[in-house]
Amino acid sequence: MPRPGPRNLITDVAGLTVGHAQDEAVASGVTALLCPEAWTAGVDVRGGGPGTREIDVLKPENNFSKAHAICLSGGSVFGLGAADGVVAALSAAGRGIRLAPTSPAIPIVPAAVLHDLGNGGDKDWGLDPPYRWLGIEAAAAAGEDFALGSVGAGVGAMAGLSKGGIGSASLDLGDGLVVGALAAVNPVGSVRMADGQTFWAWPWEIDGEFGGVRPAPDAPTQVEPIPDDSKLAALGRLTQGANTTLAVVAVTADLTTAECTRLAMMAQDGLARAIRPVHTPFDGDVVFALASGAQALGDGPGRAVALARLGSAAADTLARAIARGVFEAQSSAGGAAASGGASAP
Repeated sequence: MPRPGPRNLITDVAGLTVGHAQDEAVASGVTALLCPEAWTAGVDVRGGGPGTREIDVLKPENNFSKAHAICLSGGSVFGLGAADGVVAALSAAGRGIRLAPTSPAIPIVPAAVLHDLGNGGDKDWGLDPPYRWLGIEAAAAAGEDFALGSVGAGVGAMAGLSKGGIGSASLDLGDGLVVGALAAVNPVGSVRMADGQTFWAWPWEIDGEFGGVRPAPDAPTQVEPIPDDSKLAALGRLTQGANTTLAVVAVTADLTTAECTRLAMMAQDGLARAIRPVHTPFDGDVVFALASGAQALGDGPGRAVALARLGSAAADTLARAIARGVFEAQSSAGGAAASGGASAP
């Protein structure tokens, strides 16, 4: 039976590191995922209002469909500047490609942002948004263990009318195949059922990692539509692009760019398992996929079967990560969450 890795974090995919940085006064932050070398990558964008950078480079038809890091940020369009900071930090450390012997290292850092500009923080930054420096700090903080909940790109996040945040989970499939997921959870939809306690992702929970609550036998499963006169409208969240779930899934397999793209597409099912409704006109949902290449899948018909298995596991793991991010954000005193391990009910 597949089980979480030792950390139950995306960094159970060996080599990957994650760092957070946040500005509490601004109520926003950045999360950076760093690869030790350029890893094969793909992306799938399904939200109606995405904010992204370096997406086309990950298309299978292009020359260098790899990533040295992935940057997730709050701040809407201003947060795209966080990738500048991650690029600068990696280049200064000599990490990136070189197109000429004397050129600086050129890191490829795809990025995506979520909208948290209406959360009450001080956004009066004039000509100096904080995100470039937050990107530098997040890259410097990257490690195998990292916090969950109201940290990094999840500091200002909301999940419907509830607190959102950063979640992560992993699954060890055996034979060297490990799947990990990380999400910055900021959707217009709800991650909980009508009882307000049970996560939609409860069927995939392992060891009470997000509270262990189960629905009553007669619990309704219908999803209420989003009314125009709801509290969400009063908060300005019923605006296109005002909400987003950003996610990264990673595997140890030796996937191609096209296979990473398929992995990201399949992982989007994890959003549908954990959030209702999802992929709305109000969301900018993006899923990145990374492959370390440590474990060979081989060739022939069995390769497609292995990819399908990885994609299914990525969707399950991402659903767990989404619920875990909200659980940690709401259950931890002061909004900061503990790192790693399953949370106690």
